[in-house]
Amino acid sequence: MIPVAKPLIGEEEIEEVEKVLRSGFIAQGPRVAEFEEKFASYVGTKHAVAVSSGTTALHLSLLALGVGNGDEVITTPFSFAATGNCALYVGARPVFVDIDPKTFNLDPNQIEAAITEKTRAIIPVHLYGQPAKMDQIKKISEEHDIPVVEDAAQAHGAMFKDEMVGSIGDMACFSFYPTKNMTTSEGGMITTNNTELADMARILRAHGEKERYHHSVLGYNFRMTDIAAAIGLVQLKKLNGFNQKRIENAEYLTEHLKGISCIEPPFVSPQVKHVFHQYTVRVKDGKRNDVMNFLNQEGIGTGIHYPVPIYKQELYQNLGYNDKCSETEKATSEVLSLPVHPSLSVEELETVVISLEAASDKFF
Repeated sequence: MIPVAKPLIGEEEIEEVEKVLRSGFIAQGPRVAEFEEKFASYVGTKHAVAVSSGTTALHLSLLALGVGNGDEVITTPFSFAATGNCALYVGARPVFVDIDPKTFNLDPNQIEAAITEKTRAIIPVHLYGQPAKMDQIKKISEEHDIPVVEDAAQAHGAMFKDEMVGSIGDMACFSFYPTKNMTTSEGGMITTNNTELADMARILRAHGEKERYHHSVLGYNFRMTDIAAAIGLVQLKKLNGFNQKRIENAEYLTEHLKGISCIEPPFVSPQVKHVFHQYTVRVKDGKRNDVMNFLNQEGIGTGIHYPVPIYKQELYQNLGYNDKCSETEKATSEVLSLPVHPSLSVEELETVVISLEAASDKFF
């Protein structure tokens, strides 16, 4: 089976974890501090705050911004559920805006119509590794004095124009889940240039402590361990190489899929550096599941990211959501993610293309 995703852990990561284990200091400590410093330097921000997951990064970012009961947070319905759930965690209401059908990202042209006096944050997602249209989103945020939290969980190392993802909004959130472009096994990171927000995130991640056993606010245990940070430090050094291989694999697939009329390769905006956390195509004429099952039978892993809009999840239906985002709903029925990870061989890429050609012959 050619997996749709594969974490790449080498001997160097194992050796660094062993050093931490032998040190006796395995909770949040010096490795976390070093990882924060180097990640902030990589992204180009003053601060980075390591946390236990990408989800907790989103949660803490909204808390640090003071988003709470009765507030509204504008975001996309075409994402992993955590993007919407983080608003619910703080007592706010996610307000869903439809996507740009080309990039699958939040459509900035629809944001202003969703802004109300209750809007307290905008969360664009850099989906699949392609940055959202941050120039338009930032312009709207500045005009209405609404902070932007970048959901960069899938976009480590991506760029919008000449700016690194994670350095453009007021805050940004990364995930280091095993399938991401770099991993710490589990973990996340908040980046920001705002010292006050960074300090509040640090307090909130550690039980609301400003100093040991002195709790100033209600906080949480959302800390990263030195074990995870040790992996992250090695992975960060490898990230540019991983991303370059993903880009090359994506270019190969796009070039060789052009002749398959039923498959629409991903659009890449000329304004961005797309780092292809996922290589996601559209399968036309309602045949997505047929093609997916055929590929799986041929030993090729696939994924559907995502099959259900967030507002149609049972949780949101029970909360009374009855939204209708037509481009999102069309995408959920057509998208199919193919293997693009750095460990793919040319032979495996050829197998993916040959199998898609066979699927096209069979179903179209």
